Amino acid sequence: MWNLPNLLTLLRILLIPLLALVFYLPWEWRHPVSAAVFGLAALTDWFDGYLARRLDQMTPFGAFLDPVADKLIVAVALIMLLETHPSVLFAVATMVIIGREIVVSALREWMAEMGKRTSVAVSYLGKVKTTVQMIAIVALLLINPEKYPLLDAVGVALLYVAAGLTLWSMCIYLAAAWPELKKET
Repeated sequence: MWNLPNLLTLLRILLIPLLALVFYLPWEWRHPVSAAVFGLAALTDWFDGYLARRLDQMTPFGAFLDPVADKLIVAVALIMLLETHPSVLFAVATMVIIGREIVVSALREWMAEMGKRTSVAVSYLGKVKTTVQMIAIVALLLINPEKYPLLDAVGVALLYVAAGLTLWSMCIYLAAAWPELKKET
């Protein structure tokens, strides 16, 4: 259970309070440092999966904890960013991203109970969505929206693209599960 990939996943969870602390500190460097903390967490997400496959260290604990860690840090970052981006569109994008994660996690759990988890396995589109989402969050954490509103607008636009990809990937997962969902009604 305590292999390197799982330790990287645990590190990602431990970075969440540090991210929040740095984000709310009243100092000039809070933006680049919070972006660096989140960026480090995003890198651990890539490395833990790569190392688990490469070193053949995939464990049930890691399979459970990895997506939980991902969803926690993304949800925390988006909720914090909502404070600095108080708009309806930003709130909707945040709700779409967090809501999709809950729906797809529940769907995967339900499909796993039915022995059909592979029909809702992570897709290429899901990986693209995650990449765009992570880049958007790093950009939004990095940029002080009061000092650099145009650069901030680029980060917000990337978040909207990520929210669109989020909806699209959720529809694909739901379509893949639809035959099983119909059987249950």
